[in-house]
Amino acid sequence: MNTWNDTSLPDHERATALVAAMSRREKIHQLASFWEREEGAQVPAPEPVDVGDPGNVEDDGEETGASIPAHQVAPMADAFTVERQGWEESAADGLGHLTRIYGTDPVSVADGVAKLARLQREVVSRNAFGIPAIVHEECLTGFTALGATVYPAAIAWGATWRPELVEQMARHIGSDLHAVGVHQGLAPLLDVVRDYRWGRVEETCGEDPYLVGTLGAAYVRGLQSQGVHATVKHFVAYPASKAGRNHAPVSMGVRELEDVMLPPFEMAVREGGVASVMNSYSDIDGEPVAASHHLLTGVLRERWGFAGTVVSDYWSVRFLQAMHHVAGDYTHAAAFAVRAGLDVELPETTCYSHLEAAVDAGLLTEAELDTAAVRVLTQKAQLGLLDAGWEPTAGVDPQRDLDSPGNRAVARAMAEESVILLKNDGVLPLAPGARLAVSGPVWEDVRSFLGCYSFPNHVLSRDGGRTTGLDIGDLPDALRAAHPGEVTFHQGTGFIDGRTEDFDAAVAAAAAAEVAVVTLGDIAGLFGGGTSGEGCDVVDLGLPGRQGELLEAVLATGTPTVLVLVTGRPYALGEYADRCAAIVQAFMPGVEGADAIAGVLTGTINPSGRLPVAIPNGRGGQPGTYLAAPLAWHADGISNLDPTPLYPFGYGLSYSTFTLTDPVISGAQMDVDGEVEYAVTVTNTSDRAGAEVVQLYLSDPVAEVVRPLKALIGFAKVDLEAGESKRVTFTVHADRTSFTGLDRRRIVEPGLILLAAGTSSEDRLAPLAVEITGVRRVVGEGRVLTTPVAVTPAPTAP
Repeated sequence: MNTWNDTSLPDHERATALVAAMSRREKIHQLASFWEREEGAQVPAPEPVDVGDPGNVEDDGEETGASIPAHQVAPMADAFTVERQGWEESAADGLGHLTRIYGTDPVSVADGVAKLARLQREVVSRNAFGIPAIVHEECLTGFTALGATVYPAAIAWGATWRPELVEQMARHIGSDLHAVGVHQGLAPLLDVVRDYRWGRVEETCGEDPYLVGTLGAAYVRGLQSQGVHATVKHFVAYPASKAGRNHAPVSMGVRELEDVMLPPFEMAVREGGVASVMNSYSDIDGEPVAASHHLLTGVLRERWGFAGTVVSDYWSVRFLQAMHHVAGDYTHAAAFAVRAGLDVELPETTCYSHLEAAVDAGLLTEAELDTAAVRVLTQKAQLGLLDAGWEPTAGVDPQRDLDSPGNRAVARAMAEESVILLKNDGVLPLAPGARLAVSGPVWEDVRSFLGCYSFPNHVLSRDGGRTTGLDIGDLPDALRAAHPGEVTFHQGTGFIDGRTEDFDAAVAAAAAAEVAVVTLGDIAGLFGGGTSGEGCDVVDLGLPGRQGELLEAVLATGTPTVLVLVTGRPYALGEYADRCAAIVQAFMPGVEGADAIAGVLTGTINPSGRLPVAIPNGRGGQPGTYLAAPLAWHADGISNLDPTPLYPFGYGLSYSTFTLTDPVISGAQMDVDGEVEYAVTVTNTSDRAGAEVVQLYLSDPVAEVVRPLKALIGFAKVDLEAGESKRVTFTVHADRTSFTGLDRRRIVEPGLILLAAGTSSEDRLAPLAVEITGVRRVVGEGRVLTTPVAVTPAPTAP
């Protein structure tokens, strides 16, 4: 038996032995990839369009609600169709990755399984060692494949504040991927929102690194429990691009990078054990991440001990030459990337086909090439791809139901726990017999419930139609089923534009109703093909198109108005909120979204979602997140612009009421390497069961560098029966107070810190002081990254 086929040996040892037996060309092919798509196809980049234009009518006369040209599913796909390797050349001596067999075009599970088996057999037959390729797919909102369950967008995961539910969802996604022969999923995103105008806000878990890292690590654990490797992205600082513009440069100091952007990735590595990392397209202070030895090797591997593979975001190695202009040709681009620590070029091979020339020219050493190849082959050993007798159809189910009842149950739970009630003057739950007039673009297009990386919006929307390939309930059916009163529906406006007669009809219906429900929001797309999604950035935070105009007109009727938002980013609501009777925020809640929204409106669901991002007051004067230094927050006499949000991070209402009482700390002092407990009682003071998110915030009144006014360091979503109380105890290690000091080292600084539990970042109890004692401590690698929390029955009074 060959050493590399011996499953009794450590995976790294097997991979090292295999690399030692390979030629240089064979090793290079293990760093390569192939994306089977139509040769020579022109995939034009779309221009921004009037998404939701009701005047766009297909041949059959049906209004499509979109005017979207053929589009690309990755950045600059049109420009990068040239100079890529074809199949014969790509697979001639082996292949590292096969790209998106199921996620590029509409294929059935059976056809996808057959196609994958054919390609894998060819890969195996064309290399001397019989090594198959790793198969990767997108899976952020569920498996991006025809007919697969579309779960809520990642921003809705953040709204649940329920990591155990996110982990359960990821287990279901991983199980489906594994069942059809997929080895690696390109999710989750661990980007921390810094600018709400950025189109990819919907793909993040929010604006706080601890929330993002906790939910992201939970996703990683769930996916990898099913034998599928997770890939965290985009490492790092991608969401801080200038002006919220996709791929724009990032200007960021070391403290924001270390204290805001890096922690979620460190949590995924150390707490989640993630197997793969994808680089960011960004250049940070002039250094592209794809060529950053400091980040890909120094931080990721040497500091954190990451032992997995780094894969390129699609074409980011080519970006070094084509966009960043730090490489004069593909040979230099390939050498820079591999030397930095980037192992696999995705989605197809261009630059890495020049690696042999790079070694010959002295731009890259044989040892550096070997290191990357060992990492890739170690991953293949972990996945069973080096085992003797491996067969592409073994354990694969060509009849797999990708939209199973079990999937739907988890999708429903995620949707229900993500809907946020922002305002309610008593109009909700809706009175059973109330006459409703529903308007807005959301009610009549179920694609608004889905993120941009869902298969319907990512792939099927190419033809400009509304095909989803799934059974997705719409809001009219859900409301009629949940609400026994009269309900009328009028679009009023599309997501961007609309017809005057539709607008007038919606306003007239609202005037005649007892309650008006205005459903506004986003339709996800790519590169200008939507109002939210990758490459769908905005200049300000006003509601898209004529949607704000429709809301103003309905409010002017005087009919009590419930605003329902189904969006991928927060929009500024300050000009409308005081006139709305109620406001409900749903962040792209997935295939079960209609029932979740209807349930909250009618009261069958008690809302428990909380904001993972703040809701801005004004369209400008932002963006800015709650992690603000004193001069970034409102202060009289500083600026005429007030950045205070309308609804703060962590905020949300319920049909139950809750109180936080009896906060206690275990000690008034804590050593620089010690810990303290903070405990508080949460009580449901209403006659209805519900859930409250207890949030723990840290403030550092005086520090050697400017610190945020407050920062989330722990949380727990607590389920409570009517009248029930529970005690929530957080264990806070001194490491959780650490920050990057003046000398650019992470430190715990002696002095006073303040701890306060709250129900949002702005609704906190009076702080309790803890004095950190001792001498300034430099925190080494392996610091405490989490705040354990225990929820127990509240002690009864004596």
